[in-house]
Amino acid sequence: MSQSTQTLNAMPTSTAWSNAIGRWLISLRYPAIGITALLAIWWLGGYIISNDPDLWAFANFAPEPTFNALYDLVASGDIWPTIQSSLYRVLVGLFWGVALGVPVGILIGYVGTAMKVANVPFQFLRMVSPLAWMPIAVLAFATWDAAIIFLIVMATIWPIIFSTAHGVRRIDPNWFKVARNLGASGPQMLRRIILPAIMTDVMAGIRLAVGVAWVVLVPAEYLGVTSGLGYAINDARDTLAYDTLAAVVVVIGLIGYGLDSVCSLLIKRFNWHVE
Repeated sequence: MSQSTQTLNAMPTSTAWSNAIGRWLISLRYPAIGITALLAIWWLGGYIISNDPDLWAFANFAPEPTFNALYDLVASGDIWPTIQSSLYRVLVGLFWGVALGVPVGILIGYVGTAMKVANVPFQFLRMVSPLAWMPIAVLAFATWDAAIIFLIVMATIWPIIFSTAHGVRRIDPNWFKVARNLGASGPQMLRRIILPAIMTDVMAGIRLAVGVAWVVLVPAEYLGVTSGLGYAINDARDTLAYDTLAAVVVVIGLIGYGLDSVCSLLIKRFNWHVE
């Protein structure tokens, strides 16, 4: 094959890559504007605080000290065990929230009587702050980790239950009739009809649960543990290390955004509806 032919064959691929990169850069323009505006407001707030005699002690909340502290945390490696501890608690709590919430959601969504019986007590429990269970968690569990995981379960289970139940109720009843006429058993109906049909709703519930769990995590880690992002914030506050405190807040925001993005991708992956 001649060199000119190879060049012609390579051109479409090169053009496609250039177009893809161009579209990606264009898609970033609005997030870039938002982030720039957020940083500008943050810098302005830090400037005002640093020039106020009554507030200058909190000047380390400004962007420059915060990012310097963040660099030190990352470079020293001190932040990684902290992140690992928090992610472990959130993921274990989320696992149990899914393991308990999805079956219960399927049950109350499929069986009308179960929904009528469970709706009022579930709605009542859903409106109780997960942190209100803290004294019970301390008494019921032998370790702080187990108590925090319990609080996260109480934060994650309700959006998963109700989102799953909503997904089950949206399934066309004719699908069940056809499956029964074809001789489908209960497990087959669950595997072939219910689970594929509700996966988008389940993932939406998990996305909500992750957001709630990540918010609950920080105050839950004030409970007495000596690791985790919540502990790091509490420790930085007690030692007046406001730059480190702000750096940990940035880390919490970044990880939370990353977890939400993963859930968003999973929702798109399991969305079988044709728009």
